[in-house]
Amino acid sequence: MVAALFFVLSARLGSLNAVEEALGKGGRRTRWHTWIGGDLPSADRLGEVAALIETDDLRAVLYDHHGRRKRKKTLPPLPGGLRVLILDGHEVGASYLRNCKDCYSREVKHGDEVRTQYYHRYVMAYLLCEGGSVLLDVEMQSKGKGEIDAAMRLLERLQEKCPRAFNVVAGDALYLDPGLCRLVLGYGKDFIAVLKNENRDLIKDFRGLIDFGDAATVDFQYNGRQCHCHDIEGFGSWSQLGSEVRVVSSEETRTVRRQLTKEKETLTSEWLWATSLSKDKANTRTIVRLGHGRWDIENQGFNELVNQWHADHIYHHDVNAIVAILLLLYLVYNLFHVWLDRALKPQLREKYTALHFARLLKAEFYHEASPPT
Repeated sequence: MVAALFFVLSARLGSLNAVEEALGKGGRRTRWHTWIGGDLPSADRLGEVAALIETDDLRAVLYDHHGRRKRKKTLPPLPGGLRVLILDGHEVGASYLRNCKDCYSREVKHGDEVRTQYYHRYVMAYLLCEGGSVLLDVEMQSKGKGEIDAAMRLLERLQEKCPRAFNVVAGDALYLDPGLCRLVLGYGKDFIAVLKNENRDLIKDFRGLIDFGDAATVDFQYNGRQCHCHDIEGFGSWSQLGSEVRVVSSEETRTVRRQLTKEKETLTSEWLWATSLSKDKANTRTIVRLGHGRWDIENQGFNELVNQWHADHIYHHDVNAIVAILLLLYLVYNLFHVWLDRALKPQLREKYTALHFARLLKAEFYHEASPPT
């Protein structure tokens, strides 16, 4: 039955009812019955099975997948030997009707009516390497606890199970938490996170040095943008951390062509990051790359999983089932992308999109599920 769940996710069916309809009605036998080991149970039973799956076993499979790719050198590190673990939180299963004891709730106003909405939250671990990435693990956020608490549990498990998989932990401004950063440093690893809030002493000291002209500038092109950077080490202003940090700013300019008017427009933005990485470990350009690399978890992670893999769908409303299906989905995602990168010729990858090949796999599923004529 776990194989059946795997095929639901591989074919991107988006529903347990869809696979039941394709394989389980009419008593017909197809090639997929051999693959899943017999007749398919009902959609409800599949959901119940997901609630009983040992999630640690699925995590072990994901760790093993990463280990195999690392041994085969398909996940080379970034410059300086950096392997970046990106952590970020996400919301799943917002509903006004279905809920469980582990659901979060909030009041949402619709016109004159206020309704209670139920949802779950989790933290994803995404490993970023040179020319490749791996979805590594997930941790549900507990009621009454924050996202950082879940991230710390996730980090502790990854440090125990695959400590050599990463040496840098990255996140958005929320992850510049002193407790989390001290945990990272205690493991002998480094952190980098977005730096926000103009009232922070760290930012005030950084801007003060820039205003007095005590900071050298670095200019370069990155990803179609002109970057004007300041990079200063040795800040002790963050007393909660108890360790010196480095601050890097990047004023970025890029030109876009508006779709409606066809006119070019120049856009500017400023980014700030705080990091424990020294200049010996990562130069300014690498810090900017790592800082922007955090968005990979949004673009190649959450966005693709939600829009193309139905990751926001609750297949069975149970916390263990949600985690089990997410872990299975991560495995499917990893296998699909390593197949694209390693098994297909470059000419095919250039000619067709990843979504095209996903549709071919789905079409093959329905073709094999069709009764013989």
